[in-house]
Amino acid sequence: METSFFTDLTKIPGNDDLKIAIGDFFPMWMEIRDFTFEKYQLAIEEWFVSVKKFGWCYRIKDKKRAIIYLSPRIGYFIVSMVFGQKATDQILVSDISDSIKTDLMNSKVYMEERVVRIDVHDKQLLPDIKKLVEIKIAN
Repeated sequence: METSFFTDLTKIPGNDDLKIAIGDFFPMWMEIRDFTFEKYQLAIEEWFVSVKKFGWCYRIKDKKRAIIYLSPRIGYFIVSMVFGQKATDQILVSDISDSIKTDLMNSKVYMEERVVRIDVHDKQLLPDIKKLVEIKIAN
């Protein structure tokens, strides 16, 4: 697993830090963030550290579950989401890209859930990410 751009555990990253880390992809990060809150107003956001050696990660969640994880890297970021079987079935019959469907189906199953990770290097997959957010919120 790759390390976050933010490894100083004494400082929670802010937007200015994030702009430096992911550069031109900051507007996409914010678009995904804003879209998630638009679709689910009860969500909360937080920076957290799950494993010290991997540094800070960002997630949007509700009281019970994470909706989406955004992990900053140098010059890009990673979107990660966890789906149960019902949501996985919906994704497989949707018009989401075949590459995401393949990644989802090839992911290891943990407690009846699958994880999809998307490296965000361009805007091409932004519509698919938004569809994944909608499916996650609905399930």
